[in-house]
Amino acid sequence: MNHRPRSGTTTHPERETTHRERDTGNHRPGLLGIYLNDHLAGSTAGVERARYLTRASRGTAIASAMGQIATEIAQDRDMLLELMRRLDVPARQYKILAGWAVEKAGRLKANGRIVRRSPLSTLIELEVLRVGVQGKVAVWQTLRRLSESEDRLDPGLIDDLLDRAHRQLRTLEELHLRQVTETFRTPGRSRTGARG
Repeated sequence: MNHRPRSGTTTHPERETTHRERDTGNHRPGLLGIYLNDHLAGSTAGVERARYLTRASRGTAIASAMGQIATEIAQDRDMLLELMRRLDVPARQYKILAGWAVEKAGRLKANGRIVRRSPLSTLIELEVLRVGVQGKVAVWQTLRRLSESEDRLDPGLIDDLLDRAHRQLRTLEELHLRQVTETFRTPGRSRTGARG
């Protein structure tokens, strides 16, 4: 693999190799593996949460947009797995299971209602999804930086993934604002007979 020396770095072969390997993650493959698997766990939780919210929002104003986001989040998880394969980073099954379990546990949080679904649930889940997509932006940014010196990573592909993640964020922010209005809307009350 040919790499040009960076400006301001020594031309000593051993020193140059050390810098290159740190950039690509080859010097400490265990750290890159841990990092990507942690994001894989988060991505697994995000896929489950997005699918759940899509089902729960059927018949509402956000259903169509949520369906598209859920599809894209699942595609992004598949792409993360593909990039891990290209980098020879094995997916750890226990991390995947941990992400799944964390998402299921998150549904048990109090939402102000015992049986029926509360509008607050949708609001909180949109916020959780937004945090998850922000994490995805971070991992794509990391891989984009590594692609500058790692031939197994396609910078153009990662740029496309970054663009899509930013679009998802904008959509989630719009849905969140819409849900704020829906959740905290004060029902109209008739004043007729209020005084007697």
